Amino acid sequence: MIAAVQACGIEHPWAHQALAAEHALEGDSVVVATGTASGKSLAYLVPVLSTLMDGAEAPNGRGATALYLSPTKALAADQCRSVKELSQPLGNAVRPAVYDGDTPFEEREWIRQYGNYVLTNPDMLHRGILPSHPRWSSFLKSLRYVVIDECHTYRGVFGSHVAQVLRRLRRLCARYGSSPVFLLASATAAEPAVAAGRLTGLPVVEVADDASPRGELVFALWEPPLTDLQGEKGAPVRRTATAETADLLTDLTVQGVRSVAFVRSRRGAELISVITQERLAEVDRSLVRRVAAYRGGYLPEERRALERALHSGELLGLAATTALELGVDVSGLDAVVIAGYPGTRASLWQQAGRAGRSGEGALAVLVARDDPLDTFLVHHPEALFDQPVESTVLDPDNPYVLAPHLCAAAAELPLTEEDLDLFGPACADVLPQLEAAKLLRRRTKAWHWTRRERAADLTDIRGAGGRPVQVVESGTGRLLGTVDAGAAHSTVHEGAVHLHQGRTYLVRTLDLEDSVALVEQADPPYSTVARDTTSISILETDTEIPWGAGRLCYGSVEVTNQVVSYLRRRLITGEVLGETKLDLPPRTLRTRAVWWTVTDDQLDEARIIPEILGGSLHAAEHASIGMLPLFATCDRWDIGGVSVPLHPDTLLPTVFVYDGHPGGAGFAERAFHTARAWLSATREAIASCECEAGCPSCIQSPKCGNGNDPLHKRGAVRLLTVLLRGAPEETPGKEERPEGALREAERAAEEEPVAEEEPVAEEEPVAEEEPVAEEEPVAEEKPTEEARAD
Repeated sequence: MIAAVQACGIEHPWAHQALAAEHALEGDSVVVATGTASGKSLAYLVPVLSTLMDGAEAPNGRGATALYLSPTKALAADQCRSVKELSQPLGNAVRPAVYDGDTPFEEREWIRQYGNYVLTNPDMLHRGILPSHPRWSSFLKSLRYVVIDECHTYRGVFGSHVAQVLRRLRRLCARYGSSPVFLLASATAAEPAVAAGRLTGLPVVEVADDASPRGELVFALWEPPLTDLQGEKGAPVRRTATAETADLLTDLTVQGVRSVAFVRSRRGAELISVITQERLAEVDRSLVRRVAAYRGGYLPEERRALERALHSGELLGLAATTALELGVDVSGLDAVVIAGYPGTRASLWQQAGRAGRSGEGALAVLVARDDPLDTFLVHHPEALFDQPVESTVLDPDNPYVLAPHLCAAAAELPLTEEDLDLFGPACADVLPQLEAAKLLRRRTKAWHWTRRERAADLTDIRGAGGRPVQVVESGTGRLLGTVDAGAAHSTVHEGAVHLHQGRTYLVRTLDLEDSVALVEQADPPYSTVARDTTSISILETDTEIPWGAGRLCYGSVEVTNQVVSYLRRRLITGEVLGETKLDLPPRTLRTRAVWWTVTDDQLDEARIIPEILGGSLHAAEHASIGMLPLFATCDRWDIGGVSVPLHPDTLLPTVFVYDGHPGGAGFAERAFHTARAWLSATREAIASCECEAGCPSCIQSPKCGNGNDPLHKRGAVRLLTVLLRGAPEETPGKEERPEGALREAERAAEEEPVAEEEPVAEEEPVAEEEPVAEEEPVAEEKPTEEARAD
């Protein structure tokens, strides 16, 4: 193994690589939390491949096995290439293979029988490998290591699901007689050992001292200029981050600088690549083919071709979503352009670290969107450079998460009393509810799954909620790609503009029953943005504290959302050309929220008359949503909000901010516990903006379903000033969980599954493309008449 590493040109490992390998070989689970391009892969590959070689003399050539988990398919494919290169001198002793939704069925049996380094993702483990564990028995029996790459991405509800999937894996391994060591790789994060322990349920040793040499990184904060155009309600409009990023990518490409532009949405990645190609055509037509887009939803062969072109240097510029952020080894990048703050400081440094991977100097540019948080950050760089990265927030005990995994575990092997410690203390409350719902039945000393359908189908661990919608070209029947079910209403509704591989399509029909959107190629001079209505009702208040005369509350809510129309906006300028009505069914979400109320006396003190009450609440709500990512590990697309001049449950003017995930993701809870600092920063962001009456840099929202109307900037500042006068110094400790939090899981189980979703137990689903954060938002809300929702 040492000879194989030296054959790759590495004479000696860095100190952190050697320390991590030492722990792994001694049987300690370990997390390596060092900077991008610090050689984390080698830290776990050396002990893993060395152990696989030890077992290569077994009769079937597979004495020991290892499982590698990555959050994206792109990263797994990239790692497979790296392992093959590193293990080439070792002959057939190491047999790496990618096992995901793109793996041909004829290869799968070979991998189960002979592969000893299997690379997959948590989705495939959850729905494919664990439910079919008898077919994987020889692999699991010999499992020595589980590698979890980019483990900092497992946060919120997704991270909580993955934590339970790993507990199910550990349980099955124990039944087959193995106890694998967990090796985790993370970008620099706060308390990585704590987060890794919460994820795996095991004690984890931390290796965080980065001994690798670093080239100089020049970091630029770029604020697009104001234009002469006017937006909604006559507000001044800045040039878009999309247009600025396309300009920068064009200039860098012309100069031969290898660059990646990271973009928040799939549509944005396509748009930047199209604009860049058009501008390059005016300068040098030979450069047009050297720029492309990379995003989820592409067909497997398209993704692999783009990855090869990027590796070879054939591509000079790439506009990519977070599908490419996570560890894909792009050597020789000179510059990274980040179109909009990616939501967390951890993601920002992860993306910026993609530049200069060979140890040379590099450039990173953060292009601010016209958004309260981005504007605040470019004017307060200390919030980026003087603050530590965030802690990874996940909660495996969330009953919405725990319940379906207990069902899945019982379906894999009947659950016993001894298993309950593994799944956590919340089992004692959840199991009786699952029995009452007739999902599990206790016989003698074990709980058994009672239904005909697959228990693993009870939940989608990424919270997408249902089958992906297939995007099909109507004239040819060609499958262009897929869109997550949760985003389909707002992105592939009838009349929507859909971008794919630089080509523009118009959606003609959306069939929700068959999960198909029919599109045809077109060239409209506009993009489309969905509008929707949202109403919210309080199910249970867990905690409330006085804020002056008002109240700050945290608890469970039900959000009802319906896409009702879409706007057509002129490309580049964003000018609104018109609005078209839609007829789509409503969707409900039971989640967690923080909300605050104000009294008549507080309104009088803030000089808020009835005519400006709605606009003041609405403006404060918009800005608070925009600022929350500074205080919770989320971005604004993870959360939603509603403001109501008179809410029927509180009978007072109320502003809600809620988690956009079933059962909650911990963001609203974090907002509750940091409310004083959060709302103080919100007030400062509004007050310090130089605009006259409100703009996208302070109180206008890109998600607003009501066309950013009404909004009242000065009223919001006065209202928050009065509210903060009564703010307590700190909020009480962690709240108690509500009873009956399993209603969603019960209701999902009552519905018969769609037959074609999972035909037979051993068939695995098409796995994900990239993390939830990359997707279009769950809801861009349009309020009911009395509510302002975002």
